[in-house]
Amino acid sequence: MGRGDCVLTDSRGLNEECGIFGIWGHKDAAQVTYYGLHSLQHRGQEGTGIVVKNQDKLLRHKGKGLVSEVFAKDTLEALTGTAAIGHVHYTPTGKTDIANIQPFLFHFEENSLAICHNGKLVNAKSLRRELEGLGSIFQTRSNAEILAHLIKRAPRLNTVESLKEALLQIKGGFAYMLLTQDELIAARDPNGIRPLSIGKLGERYVVASETCAFDTIGAMFVRDVLPGEMIVIDDSGLKSVCYTEETGMAVCSMEFVYFARPDSNIAGVNVHTARKNMGKILAKESPGLADVVVGVPDSGISAAIGYSEISGIPYEIGLIKNRYIARTFIQPSQELREQGVKMKLSAVRGVVEGKRVILIDDSIVRGTTSKRLISLLREAGAKEVHMKVASPPLKFPCFYGIDLTAADELIAFENSIEEIRQIIGVDALSFLSIEGLIRAVNLPYDGAYKGLCMAYFNGDYPTPLYDYA
Repeated sequence: MGRGDCVLTDSRGLNEECGIFGIWGHKDAAQVTYYGLHSLQHRGQEGTGIVVKNQDKLLRHKGKGLVSEVFAKDTLEALTGTAAIGHVHYTPTGKTDIANIQPFLFHFEENSLAICHNGKLVNAKSLRRELEGLGSIFQTRSNAEILAHLIKRAPRLNTVESLKEALLQIKGGFAYMLLTQDELIAARDPNGIRPLSIGKLGERYVVASETCAFDTIGAMFVRDVLPGEMIVIDDSGLKSVCYTEETGMAVCSMEFVYFARPDSNIAGVNVHTARKNMGKILAKESPGLADVVVGVPDSGISAAIGYSEISGIPYEIGLIKNRYIARTFIQPSQELREQGVKMKLSAVRGVVEGKRVILIDDSIVRGTTSKRLISLLREAGAKEVHMKVASPPLKFPCFYGIDLTAADELIAFENSIEEIRQIIGVDALSFLSIEGLIRAVNLPYDGAYKGLCMAYFNGDYPTPLYDYA
């Protein structure tokens, strides 16, 4: 079975795009984690949780909703302690079960363990079957619980050694964070697909999915967690542990295209700068005649600015975003996505009326948003709408933690660019090339993937798909 066939299998897996944060050695650990999670809210809006270390106990609070909704002032004040980890949650099913909201907290006879993650294991199904055959009983469908069972079954003397052995059994794209009474541990997959960075708040270490969280709490960026690396933080400081030498950088390209905040840096590259470069290269690859350049808020704006600079066509704010509506791409159902698009954006008639508009967006996934945006611009009087996309066509699903596991949801899977143009109703349509995206990000890494996982665009997956093959 080829890759194009395997993507049509059941997609109700553990495909999440989430955010994690942790801090050690701070008297207000839960409060700091709250602000860190607030910065990562764009990575998941359906649930959140925090576990705090209070002397020799681990305490937890979690719930459905946004960070500000789940953690009231009195809730945070009750979470006293000097270390904490937190998580913002997204589920692709649209049915958030409180049991699946992280961090998970496990109590054993000798100690306790809290764990949360961002990403997905491509061998989760086979691991779960194997563990259940050995007597494990699962309470959730989460990858984090699979890792907890593997840790507990590893015949080692401490959590660090057990985790090393467990990590060698899992495959996929992941960033894990664990908290015990003695240490905070963070681990990244061997390809660095999911982002994870280390910061320092005074003398205290923090770890987060994105560096924008460090800016919010006033921490200084130290470095990224390396592919195949574990970071162990305790009262003595920070220690690096390499759990595998079979590594190769392939950070998720969609982090740069869409997911990450523009003020974050990933693998040494500023996200806004990368997106602006995408727009600049797109202007050279696909020049156009128009009166204004309009960017789709928020992740298309940086590329639109870059396109405008190179083309000389003025950039204008032609679309206004309702700040109280969540991203439609990560809305869990098609019905919710369509409703979200209708509420999310409005066109500025005074900017686009009677004008030839070049509309810049970061990507086209299902086509729902694009079709509605073009209608909005035409209803506002746009004379022509030329859509230019600052990434290549999304033709292949993701199995490493982004909700793109069903190929038939991807408009570019079976449709040509001309067919997509007709479906969404635009006068002209073009995409950034794969080579252009790689040059735009310009990761300071060498290797087969030039530092990026480009599987969404070319089907070249950095790890075997195991349960999907």
